[in-house]
Amino acid sequence: MGQLHTISSRTAKAFEAAVLLVAVIFLALHALHLNADFPNHSPWMDWAKYTDEGWYGDAAIRHFQRGGWYIPGDFNPAAALPVWPLLELIVFRFTGVNLESARALTVGIFAGILVVSYLLLRRWHKLCQSASGRHRVSSAPAIAVLLLAVSPFCYVFSRLAILEPLLVLLTLLAMLAASWARPHEATTPEGRVAWLGARIRYIAPILALGLLLPLMVLTKTTAIFLLPAIAWLLWARAGYRLKPLLQLGVPAAFLGAVVWLSYYGFIVRPHFLSDYRYLFSANAYTGITSENAISVLRDAFVDGAWVGRLLYPLALLAAVIALLIMPRILRNPLIPALLLWVAGYAAFLAYHNNLQPRYYLVIAVPLTLLVPVVFESIWNGPRMIAPLHRFAAVLAVAALVVLAVTDARQTLHYVRTPEYTFTHAAEQIHDIVMADRTHNPLVLSISGSDLSLMTGLPSICDDFGTMELPDRVRAYRPGWYVTWNQVDDDKMDALTPMYHLQRVAAFPAMDDPERNLLILYRLDPATPTNPPRRRRKPIPRLLVTNFGQQPSEPQLEH
Repeated sequence: MGQLHTISSRTAKAFEAAVLLVAVIFLALHALHLNADFPNHSPWMDWAKYTDEGWYGDAAIRHFQRGGWYIPGDFNPAAALPVWPLLELIVFRFTGVNLESARALTVGIFAGILVVSYLLLRRWHKLCQSASGRHRVSSAPAIAVLLLAVSPFCYVFSRLAILEPLLVLLTLLAMLAASWARPHEATTPEGRVAWLGARIRYIAPILALGLLLPLMVLTKTTAIFLLPAIAWLLWARAGYRLKPLLQLGVPAAFLGAVVWLSYYGFIVRPHFLSDYRYLFSANAYTGITSENAISVLRDAFVDGAWVGRLLYPLALLAAVIALLIMPRILRNPLIPALLLWVAGYAAFLAYHNNLQPRYYLVIAVPLTLLVPVVFESIWNGPRMIAPLHRFAAVLAVAALVVLAVTDARQTLHYVRTPEYTFTHAAEQIHDIVMADRTHNPLVLSISGSDLSLMTGLPSICDDFGTMELPDRVRAYRPGWYVTWNQVDDDKMDALTPMYHLQRVAAFPAMDDPERNLLILYRLDPATPTNPPRRRRKPIPRLLVTNFGQQPSEPQLEH
C-alpha cells in the first residue's frame, strides 16, 4: 500500500512538473513582440489600448523627459495613484523611457501573479489537509497556473502597462499574507528563541498586510471592493472567532490607515489636493438607475464571458457546485474568499456601469483559480454514488483539457500575428513634428501620453485635466494636435480662437471603427478675428454742411 502511495505521489509530481513547464513556456511567449498593437479584431474593444498606458505612467515618463512629473492643470493621476508610476520610475532609470520596458514590467508582474497564485493554492491545500488529517498531492495549483498562462484574455491585458495586473498581484499577496496570520498565543513558549519566533510569526503577516492594503488602494482605488475577500481569510485564520479576528485585523487595519493617511496628509493635501479630487470627480458617477438596473446587471453578467467563452461557464458551474450542490467544499476558506473577490468587484462593475474588458481582468484571475480547486474537490470527494462520481470527475478533467487546449491555440495565434500599426504611426508623427522647427513640439491629444511613452514627444491631454481645455491651450500653446478620426466640437471650440488647424497627415491604426485613423494637425496661429478697420470715404463738398444748416423737418417729395 505504501509503495502504491509512493508511485502515485511520484506520478502526481511528474504531472505537476510537466504542467508547470508548459506554463513557463507560455509565460515566456508573453515577452515577445512587446511593441506590438493590442491584437486587432479581438473580442475585446477597450479604450485602454489608446490611452491608459501613458496616462497612468505619465509621472514617470515626464520625470525623465521633462525633469518634473507634474504639469499644473493637466491630467495628473499619480497624485492619487502613485504606486504604478513609482515602479515605472525604477525601471526607466535603468532602461530609459520606452513602451517595451513598461510592458516588460507588466509581464514581470504577471509572472508574479502566477507564482503567488501557485503558492496561495498550495498553502490552503496544506492547511485543509492538516485540519482533516488526510494527505493528498494536489494538482490544482499547477493547473491554475497553466490556465492563467495560456489564457488569451490574460495574454492581451497582461501585456498592457495598465493598473489592473498590479492590483491583482497585490491582492494575491495580501491573501497569501492573511493565510500566514495566526492569533498571538497567550501562553509563553519555553526559551527566548521560541518566544521570539512566535512573535515574528505573529507580527510579520500583520506588517505585510498593513503595507499591502494601502498599496492596493494607492494602485487603484477600486481595491476597496476586494477587502472582504482578504477579511474572510483572516476570519478563517482566527478560527471564525471575533476576538482573535480583532487581534489580527485591527493592527493590520491601523497600520494601513496610518500609511495611507501619511501619504494623504503630507503629500496630497498640501500640494496636489485639486488633482486628487479631480480623479474622483471624473470617475464619481454611476450609470445604474432604478430604470436601467436590470439591463445593467444583465450586461455586467453577460460581459463576464470576456474572460473566456469556456472558462466563464466553467467558473459559474464551479460556483454553483460550491454554493448549492457540494457546500462542504466551502470548508476550504480560499473558495469563499475567491467568491467574495469576484462578487465584490462585480458589484463595482455594475455600479460604475462602464463595462470595459480590462476591468474584468481583476475577476478573471479568481475565476480561473476557482475552477481547478472546485473540480479537484469533485475528483477527491466522497464516492457515495460511484458511477455518478466517476462521470462527474471525467467530465471535469475533460473540461479542463478542452479549456487549456482551446485557450492555448488562441494565444498562439496572437503570438504569431503581431501588428505594429499604432507604433509605426507614432514614429511617423514624431518624425514630422521634430522636422518642423517653426512650431512648438508639444502635442495635444487624448493619446498624447501614449505618444510620449512611445516616442518622447512632450504632450498634454485634450480630455481630462483640472484646467478647462481653452485655458490649458492658452497656457501651454501646443504646436500640434493629434486626434482619432475627427475633431470633436468641444476641441474645435477650444482651438480655433488661437489656431488654424492644418491637416498634415493621417495614419491608419488599430481596428476600432471609431478610432482607426490617427490624424495629425499642425496648429498655425489664427488670423485676427476682428475685421480690419475701413478707411472713411471723403464726403463731397456740396454735401458738407455746417452745424445749424441741417433742415429742421424732413423734406417730402411730391
